[in-house]
Amino acid sequence: MPYFVYKVFAFHRLECVSRFDGFREASACAKALRAEGLLEPGCQVRVMFAEDTFAAELLLTEVREARPHIAEDD
Repeated sequence: MPYFVYKVFAFHRLECVSRFDGFREASACAKALRAEGLLEPGCQVRVMFAEDTFAAELLLTEVREARPHIAEDD
């Protein structure tokens, strides 16, 4: 399965930047995008491992429950 690099904006707006066969290349691309400093405020760069762009976008927009917070963990 390929790795996809996405720009994630507010309100689940997604922009697929690129597709890679290996994680190292995808991670390097994501790090380069973050380092450029040209991202809009609130924009995140995410690497997603998925079968295709549809599956990647479903995973990126999935609402996940917050992890339980334990006071002793602070």
